[in-house]
Amino acid sequence: MTVLRAWLTADTPSSRNHARAIQAYLSWRALASNPLTVIGLLIVVALVIFAILAPWIAPRSPIAQDLTQRFISPGAEYWFGTDEFGRDILSRILYGARVTLYIVVLVAVTAAPVGLLVGTVAGYFGGWADVVLMRVTDIFLAFPRLILALAFVSALGPGIENAVLAIALTAWPPYARIARAETLTIRSSDFIAAVRLQGASGSRIILGHVVPLCSSSMIVRVTLDMAGVILTAAGLGFLGLGAQPPLSEWGAMVSSGRRYLLDFWWVATIPGLAIFVVSLGFNLLGDGLRDVLDPKSS
Repeated sequence: MTVLRAWLTADTPSSRNHARAIQAYLSWRALASNPLTVIGLLIVVALVIFAILAPWIAPRSPIAQDLTQRFISPGAEYWFGTDEFGRDILSRILYGARVTLYIVVLVAVTAAPVGLLVGTVAGYFGGWADVVLMRVTDIFLAFPRLILALAFVSALGPGIENAVLAIALTAWPPYARIARAETLTIRSSDFIAAVRLQGASGSRIILGHVVPLCSSSMIVRVTLDMAGVILTAAGLGFLGLGAQPPLSEWGAMVSSGRRYLLDFWWVATIPGLAIFVVSLGFNLLGDGLRDVLDPKSS
């Protein structure tokens, strides 16, 4: 045991790789030991699988109309029933998963890097850069996300691309705040001072040392924020400002089905449940990742 501990703590490429592998294994065990986190992970994985395989597993076309099949209740032929145009709701839910995943991925790869860059630059350089960047962040944070997204979409016009851009423009400020707080702690560390004495530039220190150390907090925050992104996208779709017909979008499905809620409950309830389940899955997964990746939460 002493030999193994000495080998793992030795500063060699082989020992470092094995230490990372052991750390990854321990993190996965900690993640898998929480049943709620596993449920959240399964929901997110199911979303990805359904979105990718929707053209092959959907029983019918999501846009084909058959007025002779209007408002058929859920049963053996139509598992989730049909809507006011005779379209299969199950197929529309599966194709709607593609729209949801598309929005989630695009917002994650645009908002998180922008917020991370703004926060690390403000926290590392301080001074006027910190003041200017944080005051801009405060302006965005002063408005509710959905209201600000509505303003951007109204200016840009309805559509899924504009909806993604509007959500991304309203989602980056919390990431900037977290990255700035992390950077303020990291920049005073001894190893940052050593790297600075070696002649490394500010951009190299930020990209090579500060950003990787802030990544774990960013991953947790992004995962937790995905539920809010889904709800915002569904809200825009509900108001007719998100994905436009003939795309199947869950918020738009709830909007079109609300008129028949008392008589044909499944038309609006099933896409609403899809929004609820996927949002819950991201929240459960984010809580588990926070316990594993954020040492301050333990």
